[in-house]
Amino acid sequence: MKTSFSYVLFLSIFLFLNNSFSTKAQEKNAYTLSQIVELARTQSPIFLQAKNTKLNRFWQYRVYMSNYKPQLALSGTLPNYNRSIQPITQNDGTVRYIDQSLTQNNLQLSLVQNIGLTGGTISVNSGLGRIDVFSNNGGTSFLSTPLFLTINQPLFQYNRLKWDKKIEPLRYEESQRKYNEDLEALSVRATQLYFDVLLSQITIDLANKNLANNDTIFQISQGRFSMGKIAENELLQVELSVMNARQQLTQAQLELQNNLLSMKIFLGNQEGFGNFSLSEPVEMPVFEINEQTALEQAKQNRERYIAFQRRKIEAESEVARARGNTGLQANISASFGLTQTAVSFTDSYRNPKDQQIANVTFQVPLVTWGRRQAQVKTAIANEEVQKSIITQEELTFEQEVLQKVRQFKILREQLKVARKSDEIGQKSYNIAQQRYLISKISINELINILQAKDNAKRAYLFALRNFWVAFYELRQLTLYDFEKGMTIRYE
Repeated sequence: MKTSFSYVLFLSIFLFLNNSFSTKAQEKNAYTLSQIVELARTQSPIFLQAKNTKLNRFWQYRVYMSNYKPQLALSGTLPNYNRSIQPITQNDGTVRYIDQSLTQNNLQLSLVQNIGLTGGTISVNSGLGRIDVFSNNGGTSFLSTPLFLTINQPLFQYNRLKWDKKIEPLRYEESQRKYNEDLEALSVRATQLYFDVLLSQITIDLANKNLANNDTIFQISQGRFSMGKIAENELLQVELSVMNARQQLTQAQLELQNNLLSMKIFLGNQEGFGNFSLSEPVEMPVFEINEQTALEQAKQNRERYIAFQRRKIEAESEVARARGNTGLQANISASFGLTQTAVSFTDSYRNPKDQQIANVTFQVPLVTWGRRQAQVKTAIANEEVQKSIITQEELTFEQEVLQKVRQFKILREQLKVARKSDEIGQKSYNIAQQRYLISKISINELINILQAKDNAKRAYLFALRNFWVAFYELRQLTLYDFEKGMTIRYE
């Protein structure tokens, strides 16, 4: 009995020191889940891609906005020199080839404004031209246009500006929401990689403890075998357990290296991120999720729900395009301006003469063999198909959100059960160790309890992983922080 007590005391001291060492190793340079998620959201290569994509879409939106603002431009030719033989019409109407040498210079200032409501344009121009003739006793002349106003208005045609005004703001809002979703998707992926590494670390810790415990039990078993208290078969089983524990440790170390590499690549191989450990999340977020609230927030915040609206309008736009581009097409153009010509600059701006230009052009398809009708009907059919697809996708969208809410509630309860099972498994193994040392149970029973303990630990870690992944997936699906009760939006 005294010998058995000594064995128990020795093993207890050894296990205590081993647990203390492991705890200190974990505390050194430990990263929490929230820290890893924050690194992914702020420094990872995928974050930079998402940020640049958002910025690119912002500048595309600025290009769209500029279509509705006046455009001021200065154009001209300074100078245009020409020395050649040209056919010149004489005063009597005849044409003669004459050697010419001249330069032409002109400048024009234009202000153009698109009319979004009608699809037309209005422009105001002012220009000045000068010709210097160097041959045949030529001279200098100026042509001034102080003001020239032009209005161009298509009729019965597709108005791209009108439809862009409905579509582009939605597309821009999509990009903003997509950015928020991308960052939450980073949180999901970071959580998955975090638990991959954490599981590997804890597996190594378990393997080290099991190896140390089995090795200690093997040494004790050798002593007991030499005293004839156990059979050789039991000693061989203990030795096999030591070998299996050593193999499990090697495999766990390899898996840790691979998982660490994956995390470093994902985070951009952060400097100073070489030797570290991850701390196991202990506190679970406590909040209640109402299915209807989750669904409403998803509709308000998700990029996909805005995309549903945009796609419906785009389908309507294609119908309008088919009708506008295949039927009667007409265009009204009217211009009014002031102009004058003189041999001096100042005289070219005196007593300007008015000039007017107006015209109406049209094109009427007469025989198309049903082409126009077929194009319009095709566009209408595509619109109906698109609406049907969107309706189905909306139902799938809602179902996805509701399923995730229900799944999250189940996973939270499963985590509580798994945590309790892990605690029970550890206590059962500690008791089994003591009972084996005093020969109350066999080595097979101890091995089975050890496996049950390790399985309970792994089941708890997987339940913990599933819970936190579902937690961030729910945030991604709704773009809503249920803990703080606020919409998720990143700048």
